[in-house]
Amino acid sequence: MATKNFPPNFVWGTATSSYQIEGGWNADGKGPSIWDAFTQIPGRIHEGETGDVACDHYNRWREDVQLMKQLGVNAYRFSIAWSRILPDGTSNQVNQAGIDFYSQLIDELLANGIQPWVTLYHWDLPLALEMEKDGWLNPEIADTFADYAAVCFEHFGDRVKNWITLNEPWVVAVLGYGQGVFAPGRTSNSEPYLAAHHLLLAHAKAVQVYRSRFQPTQGGQIGMSNNCDWREPLTDSPADVEAAQRALEFFVAWFADPVYHGRYPQCMIDRLGDRLPKFSEEEIALLKGSSDFFGLNHYTTMLAADSGGEVVQGNVYGNGGLSEDQDVVLQQDPAWELTKMQWAVVPWGCKKLLHWLADRYDNPPIIITENGGAFPDELKDGQVDDQDRLQFVKSYLTACQETIEEGVQLRGYMLWSFMDNFEWASGYSKRFGIHYVDFETLERIPKASAVWYSKVIAANAIVD
Repeated sequence: MATKNFPPNFVWGTATSSYQIEGGWNADGKGPSIWDAFTQIPGRIHEGETGDVACDHYNRWREDVQLMKQLGVNAYRFSIAWSRILPDGTSNQVNQAGIDFYSQLIDELLANGIQPWVTLYHWDLPLALEMEKDGWLNPEIADTFADYAAVCFEHFGDRVKNWITLNEPWVVAVLGYGQGVFAPGRTSNSEPYLAAHHLLLAHAKAVQVYRSRFQPTQGGQIGMSNNCDWREPLTDSPADVEAAQRALEFFVAWFADPVYHGRYPQCMIDRLGDRLPKFSEEEIALLKGSSDFFGLNHYTTMLAADSGGEVVQGNVYGNGGLSEDQDVVLQQDPAWELTKMQWAVVPWGCKKLLHWLADRYDNPPIIITENGGAFPDELKDGQVDDQDRLQFVKSYLTACQETIEEGVQLRGYMLWSFMDNFEWASGYSKRFGIHYVDFETLERIPKASAVWYSKVIAANAIVD
């Protein structure tokens, strides 16, 4: 039986995002973001909750870094709130207080032996860019994002050696501009493809800035984090096998193919016609090879079948791309265990996805930048015995370890999330954290999963 050890220098981390944990939504010169605005619209968020305070990480970051030190992680993935350092989204006005906040956090992490992994964009677009410039629908946003990235590289790049340009651009495009359930709340069957196109160009231009101006002297690496759930064919019929492949291409290859191959997947080109923008030769040159690693956020698996041409209604957390463009029907196996998000726990799907990515993109270095689950945590006698989450993480880590043994270059794993937080449209009703947060007192309490994860990290191996 193969050992359950992980390779030397494996990256063990945990992850958060700015809007979900920071609070301080208008503190010290920060400008508003699209999420600050979206949460104010009645009916958009569970019980009208907001991230105005969230976990108050903006004031409690020192305490949080100490919890990370106790956990033993060697990496912490967090995002910068664009409007905290550039209040209107442009580099015309730099907010020094925002720069200072992230600079102090980075210094504190490094002082405690934790490498910062910084995400430049985790969905909280400065509101001014949405109101005045149409956000991700405006082609100018790619240069605006590159300017913002340059400010970050300039102020933090001497210490930050791991950069992620975009977190889950699929979510930005589909849930923000297609289905309208996330900020900025737009619904369209064409805008998602335009927004995605500009997101890809923003990534490419930020990488160009980094590689030409900063990487030569600072060192470091840069990439993108894409989300993808595995799609298993419902049957072994050619139609269902092709449907599952199509679903994966509309989900992750939509964003990864341009970065690795310089073009959109052929099935998208064939099906979308004029709704899919085209890259110029210059843009293709910028995009191709623009990731030093493959960041993957993975949570679940679904069964995919060909729709036979029937109209498929959109499923908010189901399809990549827009459902009606794919002719794919998704479902779950009734035997699968579900998390509180109603996402199925299917560790073998993670393994199959990692192999699929390795095969399609010439086995790039992969970092799982998010994986975890929401469960019905209960605080009893000052403790949270989240055995369901512990078993979830253990099962997925076991799949990861086996995949490494089979030759996939998986270099790291970041557990989502470091602590319970504002879960977007679900408000505070879903807990993903390995640290329990009392949202009245804001006290943090390590759960059983955190204690177990710390043992895994210390052993660099899966422990019972």
